[in-house]
Formats: sequence, structure tokens, C-alpha cells
Amino acid sequence: MNSLDLKVRENELKKRLRYDYIWGRKQNNRLDKLTNFIYDVFYFDELIKSISKHSAANDSDFFNYALNRWYNFWSANAVEKIFCSFDKIKPALNRRDRLVDFEIEGIKFDHKTSIFPENYPFSLEHAQSNKKSLIEWLYKNQSQQQRKHLKNRLFIVLYDMRLKQHWKLKSELIWLSKIISEYTTKFDAGNLIRLELVKGEATLSDIIWGIRS
Repeated sequence: MNSLDLKVRENELKKRLRYDYIWGRKQNNRLDKLTNFIYDVFYFDELIKSISKHSAANDSDFFNYALNRWYNFWSANAVEKIFCSFDKIKPALNRRDRLVDFEIEGIKFDHKTSIFPENYPFSLEHAQSNKKSLIEWLYKNQSQQQRKHLKNRLFIVLYDMRLKQHWKLKSELIWLSKIISEYTTKFDAGNLIRLELVKGEATLSDIIWGIRS
């Protein structure tokens, strides 16, 4: 992804930061279906207009739900394009395959950007020293909706040490691009965490840390 496109995407995502990050309602398939228009609306001002068309007046829960889905989707979309912009990585051949975003050295991966989970029973320092523990927790506690799976996945885990507003780091695409570039340059399949989440099947995973002090 070129630097200009990256800046445009980052600027649009950062427009969402003026609103608090509140779900209001538990994520579910029904509301996901009602807010699927977010996939077709990239610019934030157009998103606000689209939400108004699809929701009842003063429905703050629906408003927040749509904002969050839009923000998370377009951040993830940009991160995927960042990965695929490096020569070492091959984009998935089947764009409809929800289990594979790209390949690194012939290994297929999905990716997921997550904030450091507040319900994880250990500290950040513990997780950094015990990646397998956090990875297992993330798989076990992942959303039960459309993208749930137990296949290979690279987790980008975000942590804002100063403000503790980890979710805002999803908009920092230029910063994330540098972190991803460093990871892919040094990628070694031998360092991947190997799990057996399904009996008889190996799952490969890793954590890319996005920590801002």
C-alpha cells in the first residue's frame, strides 16, 4: 500500500475517534446483517449518513454498533493490504475465503488486530513472556460470530501504556505498517507458536506486539 493511500485511510479512521467506543449491544448475527452496509461505505461522513438511513432516530446503540463495525472492518482491511504490500507475502487467491488472508513462506494465515484483553487473567509482561498463554486465550474467547475459527492466525495485539485507550491504536496505520514491516522482514516459521486446538490438527500462530508508551 502506498504512503498516500495509507494516509487517506488513517485520516478517515481517525474521524471515528471523536466518539466513545461503546457497543451498547452484544455483537450478534442479526445486528451484523443490519449493519452490513458498512462494507460499502469507506468515507466517515458518508457512514454517518448511511447510519441515519438505516436506524430509528436517537437509536444510540445502533449508531455505536455500526461505528464500531465500520472502524474495525476498515482498519482490518488496511492492515491486510499492508501485509500484502510486502514482497515476502502472497495475498490469498480466494478473496471469499474467510480463513486465509495471505501466505508467508507458503504458510496460510488469517490476521486479527486485537486490543490487549482486559479479561485476560495475567499482565502484559506475563503475556509477552508467555505468548502461547495469550494466544490460547484469544482463540478460546474469540467472537462467536462470522470470523470464528481455529486455523492459523497472526494476532496484532495493541496496548497503549499511557492513555490505556488501546482501541485507538487501530487507526494508527502508518505506525502499524512499520511494526508489520519489521515482523515480516524477520519472519522465521520456526518461531511460530504451535497449538493443537482441534485433535490431530496443528494450528500455527504468533503475536505481533503493537505497544505504545
